Amino acid sequence: MALNVVIMAAGKGTRMKSALPKVLHRLAGRPLLQHVLDTAAALQAARTVVVTGHEADLVEAAAAPSGAVFARQMPQLGTGHAVLQAAPLLDDAQPVTLVLYGDVPLISAASARSLLQASGGERLALLSFKPADTARYGRIVRNAQGAVQAIVEYKDATPEQRAIAEVYSGIMAAPTAALKRWVGALRNDNAQQEFYLTDVVGMAVAEGMPVLAQVTPDETEVAGVNDAAQLAALERELQKRIAQTLMDEQGVRLADPARLDVRGTLNCGRDVEIDVNCVFEGEVLLADGVRIGPNCVIRQARIGAGAVIHAFTHIDEAVVGAGALIGPYARLRPGADLGEEVHIGNFVEVKNSTLARGAKANHLAYLGDATVGERVNFGAGSITANYDGANKHRTVIGNDVHVGSNCVLVAPVELGAGATIGGGSTLTRNAPGGQLTVARARAATVPGWQRPRKQKAKPGTDGQGG
Repeated sequence: MALNVVIMAAGKGTRMKSALPKVLHRLAGRPLLQHVLDTAAALQAARTVVVTGHEADLVEAAAAPSGAVFARQMPQLGTGHAVLQAAPLLDDAQPVTLVLYGDVPLISAASARSLLQASGGERLALLSFKPADTARYGRIVRNAQGAVQAIVEYKDATPEQRAIAEVYSGIMAAPTAALKRWVGALRNDNAQQEFYLTDVVGMAVAEGMPVLAQVTPDETEVAGVNDAAQLAALERELQKRIAQTLMDEQGVRLADPARLDVRGTLNCGRDVEIDVNCVFEGEVLLADGVRIGPNCVIRQARIGAGAVIHAFTHIDEAVVGAGALIGPYARLRPGADLGEEVHIGNFVEVKNSTLARGAKANHLAYLGDATVGERVNFGAGSITANYDGANKHRTVIGNDVHVGSNCVLVAPVELGAGATIGGGSTLTRNAPGGQLTVARARAATVPGWQRPRKQKAKPGTDGQGG
């Protein structure tokens, strides 16, 4: 169905106690507002209008890539006033307008479509729910026949109306022309002296337009975020759902579904195992048989079939080949591209480097801006010195090279295939293939040398310097 979408995002969010606008706080790695924009995109909205106010420049900059247009609400005088600011930007050719909220991030496209179908451009359709705690929500008031007659805000409700279990989520689908007409006629003669969008229900009833309320059984879809505690609770609920989907649809074995954080998209092959306290950010692909140890952070990465990522490993914008063994306590930085059966051990860092099949750096090493051939063994404590203080330089290591422990390869430098670099070498020139290259000072022993000894304190002193 062709439609407009209005997203309310003008509020300050005082209870968040943050300098950041409320709608830009993150849920599962994305701003609250982005979740709602994604829903609008899934609905293929012809026009999305975001109503901004507090820190409008920040909010608009964050939402601009979505293609949304913006209406500013200054000052904020209620929900009806917000939609009034958006009204001139609505596409009159779209028969229905859906009103969403930037701090109600988990409304699904399926529920929104159902509401749009209920409206059909001819009826006012409201999304309602029945929470265990009705708190201060507006009540859905129905007549004896069950038809919706009004929404009464909590502060304006009588004790009898406050006892109503069905409450309004804030989300509605309305005929575009009627909505524009209604918000232009709103009044603020209420306890808050605000222009309530909910008053359009009474206007629709007065015009004889049918008003429907669909009850959603999923309270999480309409849960709003007003403070840090609510944001944390919604995060855990969303992560629980993500974990359940991974197990149900992809067969992922999670050691503990309650200790998983997916802040982006995680796609898994068959027989993937993920231990506790792992964080996945951006787009991550785990191929068949991958095993992820506990306390790993993996961002924007592809992990090949059968690879094992041991505990406390950090992977950021990297590729790991099939059968590789990574960690524990390893760090793969952007541009790391590891071939099949590569071993990267504890306290090894790799940045902007390619390692061919079977290469190994098993402990305490740094490989930056390097091209490493097959079956290379890179010794403990060895590094590529790739930065001269102004520019980066590359190290090229051929197949079957053995780099001894505690070596410094000062780039640019090339090690020919089959070369061996003696331990403790500082290499500043190319090393020929198939030969041993040693670049270190010769050991010397000084006869008769004695280690200095601490002088004894004189009587009457404490032995400490002044």
